[in-house]
Amino acid sequence: MRTGHAGADLQVRPFFYTMRDMVDEHDRRLLSHVRPPGWRNPIPKTKYDMVVIGGGTAGLVCAAGAAGLGARVALVERARLGGDCLNTGCIPSKALLRSARVVGDARAGAAVGVPADARPDFRVVMERMRARRADIAPHDGAQRLAALGVDVFFGPATFTGPRRIVVPSDPGDSERAANQPEAVLTFRKAVIATGSRPAVPPIPGLADGPYLTSESVFSLTDQPRDLIVLGGGPIGCELAQAFALLGTRVRVVEAGPHLLPREDGDVAGIIERRLTRDGVHLHVGAEVTNVARASDRIVVTVDGEQAAADALLVAAGRSPNVERLGLEAAGVTVGPGGVDVDDHLRTANSRIYASGDVCSPFKFTHAADALSRVVIQNALFFGRKRASDLVIPWCTFTAPEVAHVGITTEGASSSGAGTITIPLTDVDRAVVDDETDGFLRVHHRAGRIRGATIVAPHAGEIIGTVALAMQHGRGVADLAAIIFPYPTVSLGLRQAGDTSRRTSLTPGVRRLLDYYFRWSR
Repeated sequence: MRTGHAGADLQVRPFFYTMRDMVDEHDRRLLSHVRPPGWRNPIPKTKYDMVVIGGGTAGLVCAAGAAGLGARVALVERARLGGDCLNTGCIPSKALLRSARVVGDARAGAAVGVPADARPDFRVVMERMRARRADIAPHDGAQRLAALGVDVFFGPATFTGPRRIVVPSDPGDSERAANQPEAVLTFRKAVIATGSRPAVPPIPGLADGPYLTSESVFSLTDQPRDLIVLGGGPIGCELAQAFALLGTRVRVVEAGPHLLPREDGDVAGIIERRLTRDGVHLHVGAEVTNVARASDRIVVTVDGEQAAADALLVAAGRSPNVERLGLEAAGVTVGPGGVDVDDHLRTANSRIYASGDVCSPFKFTHAADALSRVVIQNALFFGRKRASDLVIPWCTFTAPEVAHVGITTEGASSSGAGTITIPLTDVDRAVVDDETDGFLRVHHRAGRIRGATIVAPHAGEIIGTVALAMQHGRGVADLAAIIFPYPTVSLGLRQAGDTSRRTSLTPGVRRLLDYYFRWSR
């Protein structure tokens, strides 16, 4: 399928593609798991203990977890199982970043005595991405769910009452209608897990012309020569760096004062330096006032000046999927952040819960997983677990990675918390690896860790240690008791713990120690 997304030579496929749209065997293998051709919806049971709407991470965890406990479960998915994470998010983006990281390592080779020349082949890179996505697809597949005892229905789900959901047949496709007649599902409890989609800002001209989002960028088969990215959040930064390393000329436009608006300013400064070094041209604190099409090019007006490119990628956040669900009939209310839920993830209808992007400000796969575990306990077993008790870290997978949990530096300052920062120049492994532009930062108050930010290679692998300490109410000094392998970047956490212990040596304590040592001699 050819489109005008990025000029006459650029090819991209639609997100909800069918078997006829498949590019290769990897796509066919993916679809055989997440939307099997010829799948016949089961005959509905009389009543389900739980009906889950949405087959992304939140829905899959709810359905598989509840079925594993012996509950009678149905899951309804309108498009493809696996949701954003498998199809257009975590998995394809990290596969793309893996290829880009090889290019980055090759460019840095001369500095460590190993000059290298990496010549990326975009088509091969994208084919590898599709292969890895297909490799992982069975984990989220319809056959696996069915084997676990879940009744899997494909089609749009609509509430027609407070305890009733209808999955209609498709009158426009007689073959599909025969395989998927209308199903009426009644339930004891239901879960709305419909996820989110890319948000599109109301920029003049944007809606009139073709553009890419995270739902279509991974379907590219030809590489754009030039790419403009609207948005400097995690998705924008990750993809901008990846495309730049793979050879595309990239511009990023961010309206805020710095990239990664949820992170500290000095964190953003490190990422801005790295993206610039990798060839990304940044427009920070800039406003896009118009988008137009000129021949085969996309023309974007930024602060009164025009910039042209083959392709435009909109990475301006996400919007919850709450439309066409019949929520009014179910007595479920919706607010600016999506489905309204209380701290137990219960909606205005006490029999219906929500989980994941559709109701949470933490729009991450691991957050959806954690929230769904709360839903299972509360919905099926009258539990009282609270979403606010969860300690949820996140990571932006740029190079270097940015991992965060809890409060920021601004939050620490306003709440009177202390902050300990260990620069990577003080961490031996970072020095050896020539990766010293970063730090490990821990915030603490009243003896407990309240937050942390890590900017370093593999920061996402390290932040879990801090999240675990926070979950169990431990202090910074406790990090000094952990024996980390040497030399690793995670040793910076122990250095933070040692720093905390040293600050506890007040003048009074030092005088007592001085007296003790003089006495013991």
